[in-house]
Amino acid sequence: MPRTVRQHWKIAATLLVFVVVMATVFGSTRIRPYITGDATVIASEITENVQGTVDLFDTTVSHSISVDIDAGDYQTLKDSFQNEGVKESVPADITIDGTLISDVGIRLKGNSTLSTLSNDDGTMPGRGGGNAGADGAAAPADGAAMPEGGGMPEGATMPDGAAMPEGGGMPEGAAMPEGAAMPEGGGMPGGAGMAMFGEPLSFDEPEDLPFLIDFAEYSEGRAYQGHTTLSLRPYTPALNESVSLAITEASGQATQDFTYTTYSVNDSTETTRLVVVAPDDDYANSLHDGDGVLYKTGANASFTYQGDDQTTYAEQFTQINARGTADLQPIITLLKWLDGADQAEFDAHLADYVDVDSLANYLALQNLLGNGDDMGGPGKNFYLYYDLDTKKFSVVSWDLNLALNSDSTAGAHDEVSMIPGGGGAGGGGMPQMPEGFTPPEGMEIPEGGGMPEGGPMLGNSLKDMFLDSTEFTDEYDAAYRTIYDELWASGRVLDIVDEVAASVPTSAGLTQEEIDADAAELKSRLQIRIDALADDPVVTGSS
Repeated sequence: MPRTVRQHWKIAATLLVFVVVMATVFGSTRIRPYITGDATVIASEITENVQGTVDLFDTTVSHSISVDIDAGDYQTLKDSFQNEGVKESVPADITIDGTLISDVGIRLKGNSTLSTLSNDDGTMPGRGGGNAGADGAAAPADGAAMPEGGGMPEGATMPDGAAMPEGGGMPEGAAMPEGAAMPEGGGMPGGAGMAMFGEPLSFDEPEDLPFLIDFAEYSEGRAYQGHTTLSLRPYTPALNESVSLAITEASGQATQDFTYTTYSVNDSTETTRLVVVAPDDDYANSLHDGDGVLYKTGANASFTYQGDDQTTYAEQFTQINARGTADLQPIITLLKWLDGADQAEFDAHLADYVDVDSLANYLALQNLLGNGDDMGGPGKNFYLYYDLDTKKFSVVSWDLNLALNSDSTAGAHDEVSMIPGGGGAGGGGMPQMPEGFTPPEGMEIPEGGGMPEGGPMLGNSLKDMFLDSTEFTDEYDAAYRTIYDELWASGRVLDIVDEVAASVPTSAGLTQEEIDADAAELKSRLQIRIDALADDPVVTGSS
């Protein structure tokens, strides 16, 4: 035995005993990392902040953006989406208000928004085994056909042999709910149905496609005016998304900055686009005075407890900031509690996990906005913010492109739907088919109505249990009444429409007459909502 070992055998023996004890006592114990420290400390460092010429989100000045994508890179972006349903990032050059930024990352953005983007032959993306172009969505079944200019909501599928009528509209034998009327020219009433997703998108017109711009994708640490990512949104449908963002800000809730710009891709015809801040480290760390972690819920997330293994949730929830010192454990803890909570447990201990006032304000505003694609919609459009001081979650709204676009007469406790006569935005449930609806050959409607099997998953356990609870009715009603009085009854929402419309630039693809018509239509819908809710028991305080 070597002399050094003989001299230090006690140390070696002690270490050996320690390892054996640890393996025996804790060998079968799962070790999970927990959030510690200051979330802002490990925020991604911005080493190159491109200043530009003017503040991009100054709505009092004109803005212009142009994008140049190599033809081969654009084909890669197109092929990956069409063949595999993957939104692949490719390099591009972008010029913002005269400032050129080379080699930024650009990829398709959205779920419901991309539902009208089809393959060259008219079929839906993902036919090669992908996911229909929407994260986690299934490809349509063999024999499915989409209406001209239409698209299925994210996650929806058509059964074998089922086909939508050419030109959209209702299938043969379908009937509208009592009191509903089909608008002139077909489509769904009130801007609902397929039309709610905007004008049909095409890869032949890249200037109309929704893109996410990532300044740091190919140049780590780079940002534009402090933003590492920007979302280029379509102008359509009309002004509803930007006005909804402005209303959310006016309500005092967390939202995203936006601006309008003229826009072109590869010297295309100039169009008008909406630019929205895409949440990143800086955004997450600016939401509250203290420290917190922001999580994005993916469209494929089931929002259910699936065990303690964090890797199970990795593709369902994206951690925006604090990567390295924070993890998904708070999400898992919340889902585990929700999974085992009956209504009594939920009522008694919700406040231990969630900021109740924040949730009540969020849900009240989504109802007022008529947003059927919120945290309970098929796109699961929301973020969760975990406050490291209070150890509680709050909900942050996201992707309001389908808000202010449904039933303007829904009451404070009514379900708000993306489909006339349907549910899914207040109490959950699947949309119900109109009375008298006869499904096309090959389509089977589940017992009790609702969408065919494979349709979009609606509802959210946190939202549904909160709205079903009588324990929190007063909080919800108070939040609803306050927001309605301050923004709707006062007419402030109508002023917001005028303010936003005044910032929209004309382009070759958008005239001033069209902007004015969009603003007038939106104000009309808002006025209908103001009048319809004036006598609502929640608003009057008589509920």
